[in-house]
Amino acid sequence: MQTFYTVRSGDTVHGVSSRWEIPSDTLIAANNLKPPYTIYIGQQLSVPPGVDVVRVRQGDSVYRISQLYKVPTSVIIEANQLQPPYVIQTGQLLKVPPGVPYYIVRPGDTLYQLAVRFNVITNGEPNYELIRIVNQLPSSQLIPGMKIRIPYAPPGGQGRIAYTSDRGGHYDIWLYNPRTGENVQLTSGLGDSFSSPEWSPNSRRIAFVGKSRIIYVIDVAAGSIAQIDQMEEEAEFKLDWSPDSSQIAYTKQGRIILYNVLSHQAQSIQQPNSTDVQWFPSGRELLFQAPDASGISQLFRIKTDGSGKQQITRNTGGRLNNAQFSPDGSFVLYTTPGVSISIIHTVELSTGNVFEVKGGPLAKNYYPKWSPDSLKIAYSATAFEDRGYFSQVRTVGRRGEEDRIWAISNCFATPVTWSADGRKVAYLSGCKEQEFASEMWAVDLRHPVPIRLIAGVNIQSLQWSPTSIMDGTKKTYTNTAYKVRFQYPSNWRKVNEERYEGADGFFQISAISAVENLDEVCRGEAFHPLRPYGSMPSILKARVQNQEACYILPSPDQSAEMLNQSALIVRYPTPITIQGETYNYFILWVDQPHLKEIASSLTFL
Repeated sequence: MQTFYTVRSGDTVHGVSSRWEIPSDTLIAANNLKPPYTIYIGQQLSVPPGVDVVRVRQGDSVYRISQLYKVPTSVIIEANQLQPPYVIQTGQLLKVPPGVPYYIVRPGDTLYQLAVRFNVITNGEPNYELIRIVNQLPSSQLIPGMKIRIPYAPPGGQGRIAYTSDRGGHYDIWLYNPRTGENVQLTSGLGDSFSSPEWSPNSRRIAFVGKSRIIYVIDVAAGSIAQIDQMEEEAEFKLDWSPDSSQIAYTKQGRIILYNVLSHQAQSIQQPNSTDVQWFPSGRELLFQAPDASGISQLFRIKTDGSGKQQITRNTGGRLNNAQFSPDGSFVLYTTPGVSISIIHTVELSTGNVFEVKGGPLAKNYYPKWSPDSLKIAYSATAFEDRGYFSQVRTVGRRGEEDRIWAISNCFATPVTWSADGRKVAYLSGCKEQEFASEMWAVDLRHPVPIRLIAGVNIQSLQWSPTSIMDGTKKTYTNTAYKVRFQYPSNWRKVNEERYEGADGFFQISAISAVENLDEVCRGEAFHPLRPYGSMPSILKARVQNQEACYILPSPDQSAEMLNQSALIVRYPTPITIQGETYNYFILWVDQPHLKEIASSLTFL
């Protein structure tokens, strides 16, 4: 929920924002203030997250700090769970929130007005109904003096945000929909804390390194998941998609690997100690980091057939990290030399000129990402170490110009990602000490108020899809008893837990407990005495999710009342138990036109 500060005598927009190290224009946007941005005593201001921690000095007291920050002592006492007589110690880190998590209704307020004033906006429209629902109000009527919570609303926008989280009990890849606020789980127990989703340029697939360092590729529309390789211990897990979304580049055991996800063929280029391989926008060359003949880290380019290797940089210092092409291929960025000090540099390829990004006050600049138009870089800059762990979410021009702060995260460093249209930057926050983030935020650079998207779950990494391509004609069906998930037409409706129907087709699921081999099970189903598939059905052997399977297709004389029923039978990776009985095979009945489409999205939980 949003936090509200009550304006006191002498307050100004600049004074309130600087107290919590928040950019003034962020505070202005959070309250939709109009020029000349005058505020008045008693006014309630929504204050975005800032640096809300102070280190206690000798002579400090709760009362003295409350006077300094102009907040009630009760706010500090409650935030720090202090007990009477509220003694604080020199050197102690004390949380000082800017106010309370509720707004006090004033005469004339309406839900619509509050939604507009405090940016409870979804897809450009005031989401005032969300305020009513969150506060469980029986109607839209507000009474002066009421204390109501003002939520953050899904902001809307294109695409989806893929992220890694253990919100389902295991680390997995999830999707957040900024138009609806919906979260969808894409994998089941395949991720790890280091997993980082990488969208293909056409937004149809996601690659990541998961449990046991296996490289997985998710077909987002179909819901299918493929394993393509396994990385060695201590390897760097950077993956990069080719511009045509057909190949993934990565490094393994001194080689650059180019894996084609369509043909499942792999090509390798011998390059010892290479990392950070990335495609040129042309798709005919690769960028990578490797030591030169003197052992000094440099950036190189090479053709995809392994010829034409050229050195790009003339580095004389430490390791070059996080090498990234600008989307238009005109610049490359990298960070150097390491973790304790990290400076962002850019190289203009046409001239060879190198530009340094001044960055944050501690020279700890992490997770740089190019904007879609190649003109800016978003990054995280560690700051305020004297008050714990915070980072500034910043953007800068590609030559180091126009560096500015947009938001504050309470993490030591946070990954950042751009929306497809380049208007928003999403980032993580909600850290305690150096633990994982528990919140996802986004800030619109045209109206820079941070909006919280997700809260209360561990999140490790995130990436916004490069385009808005998503298949809205499909829904995902999950059945935990039968341990399956697949996609089906969104117009089909539930008949019962195992059956869905629509005007153009249906599906139904079950399991088979037989111990016979697959051939016998498939033949027994196909030639059942009741002839559900006609007199001469076809049986086609297959493999689904790397398990032996068969398709059963009806013959022309199948009864019309069977609705063109066909079937898929798959051996379970591990037998399942339902109500004490063990089942070895999964069976899916579906109308024949939808058989292969639904089967291609099948995954076992």
